[in-house]
Amino acid sequence: MFFIPYGTREDTRKTRFPYVTALLVAANLAVFAFEVYLLFTYGETGLNEFIMKYAAIPADFSDGSPLEIGLLTAMFLHGGLLHIIGNMIYLLPFGDNVEDRLGHVRYLIFYLLCGLIATLVYTLFNIGSSTPLIGASGAIAGVLGGYLVLHPRGRVKGFFFLIILLIPLTLPAIIFIGYWFVMQLFGSVASLGADAVSSAGSVAFIAHVGGFVAGLILAPLMALTTPSRKANDTTLEY
Repeated sequence: MFFIPYGTREDTRKTRFPYVTALLVAANLAVFAFEVYLLFTYGETGLNEFIMKYAAIPADFSDGSPLEIGLLTAMFLHGGLLHIIGNMIYLLPFGDNVEDRLGHVRYLIFYLLCGLIATLVYTLFNIGSSTPLIGASGAIAGVLGGYLVLHPRGRVKGFFFLIILLIPLTLPAIIFIGYWFVMQLFGSVASLGADAVSSAGSVAFIAHVGGFVAGLILAPLMALTTPSRKANDTTLEY
């Protein structure tokens, strides 16, 4: 299914402007711009040195080394233009709704925790691997899981590509996200026993699964203490 989401529809009205989601997108774009600068200034060698320094590398965690900064910084690195565009396309329409339910601070903690858990799950299944893991996909998978559990009746608006046709379409979130998760799960099973990135077309499916499950569990727990909102409340909270 070649379906590109551009928005969502929920039963509840959003009451917060998604500052954190906007900042996360800006941070990812800024880091990617810096990667492009390194590539054109220092060549592939300079860029690779930067990637290896701030990526998450399982071998660095499993050989008894101290805690690596890559656990957090890896989720802000991307391997190419399509990589970052694909991730941001998924973050924008779903992140604002999860942020609205959790609140700004808790949403940021939620996002980082999902990314961290996704990295740790990948590391667990690839102990000793020297292949660097980069990208916001694990954290964004958590956002998808969080959206599904917080808005089970939500609908996803997007464009469906059929050969040369571009068809506007609205799908129930449980179908769109459920299909996405099944594909990640199949990809994870296919990559077991091998390097989950290099053997699966440079996609760390197992990290996506870990982040998604983390989002399913963490979102309702972190939303428990979110102040209740009146159905007709249209005030934006800053």
